Parts: sequence; structure tokens; C-alpha cells
Amino acid sequence: MNLIKVLDQIEQALEGEAHLDGLARKKRDPFKILISTILSARSRDINTREATNSLFTKYKTPEEIAEASVEDLETLVHKSGFYKVKAARIKEVSRIIKEDYQGIVPKEFEELVSLPGVGAKTANCVLVYAFKIPAIPVDVHVHRIPNRLGWIKTTKPAQTEEELKRIIPRDQWIRVNRLFVRFGQEICLPIRPKCDVCPLNVICSKDFSMEIAMRNKRKKKK
Repeated sequence: MNLIKVLDQIEQALEGEAHLDGLARKKRDPFKILISTILSARSRDINTREATNSLFTKYKTPEEIAEASVEDLETLVHKSGFYKVKAARIKEVSRIIKEDYQGIVPKEFEELVSLPGVGAKTANCVLVYAFKIPAIPVDVHVHRIPNRLGWIKTTKPAQTEEELKRIIPRDQWIRVNRLFVRFGQEICLPIRPKCDVCPLNVICSKDFSMEIAMRNKRKKKK
């Protein structure tokens, strides 16, 4: 299977624009992309976008956010959910960037993941969307879709990243998150995917074992 052609097919079928796509297109601001990615955790794109706009309308630099009150930050990012944790986190991250990096977001993976609350996905998002450095940020869509398609068989995001890097050419890595996030939001939905309009319908393995396992896990918790 020619995976570059498959990625091209996905791109041609998409209509919308994911939040980080929009930030990268309008202005490639590494700090804004970093903070917005932190705010995006367990939040819908529309809510992340609103919280990001609210925050950066008032505060625009690491210095300003580091010096803002936590209460004010909580109010501004409330829409993104888990706002108390996120407000404290972006304040601390901003302080570190201000004091340790002279207000400049680092572009090295190891330094990014050393920031509080910044994991591999967030660090890779910054590399891809802020610096155009080849990486594969693995979120729920990037983890779920290749498994559903039958390209890989993984259970953890770290495994998914490793496997995708193995089968997808490096010069295509930068496209993967952008395409799969939008594909997962528009067509390859977690529940009731739109197979009738999917360009990959005839080559898809339709492996729903991941979704079934998650559903059973939720039932056991109840």
C-alpha cells in the first residue's frame, strides 16, 4: 500500500480546519501554539479555540502570563475545561520559559517534555505546528484511525508513534497529525463513522476492537 497516496486521498476528502492548523496558518507563534496545545487536553477544538482567544486577547507573552493571577487565568481559560489545573500549569510553564529560556520556546523535544505537564504529544505538536520539524503527535485520532484501518496493532500512543514512524516516510510525518485529526473529526468518527463517504472504505480493515474494548472498560467502571 502506498501510504503517501492514502494521505493524499484523506487530504482531498477534508473540508474543515483543526484548531492548531489555524494557529499555524495565521501566525506561527511557538508560545501561543504551546499554550493552546496544553489547553486542548480533553477539550473540543471549538472550546480550545475560544479559551486560547480569550487568554491571548489579554496576555500575549510568557512574561505577562507568568505575572498574571491564577484566578484571572482560570476565568480566561474556563471554556477549555479542567481550568484550575490548566491555569496553574500555563502560569508555571510561562514562568520557566521567561526565566530559563529568555522568553523563547525551545525547539528540542527533550527540553519541551521537561516543562510541567508537557508530554510527548504536546511537545511533538510544538515541533510540527510551530517549527515545522518532522514529528508525529499522537492524539486520540492518530492512535485510533491507523489501528482501525489495519495499518498497525498498538494499544498505547507511544507504540503508535513508533510504528507510524516506521511505516510512513519521514518527509510525510508533519502531515499525519493534521490529516488524522481532521479525518477523525469529519469522517472517521469514533462512533458511527461515515464509511459511505470515506475515500478509504475499500481498503479499510474496519477493526473496531479498540472502540469495543474502551466501551467494555466504561461498562465495568459503571
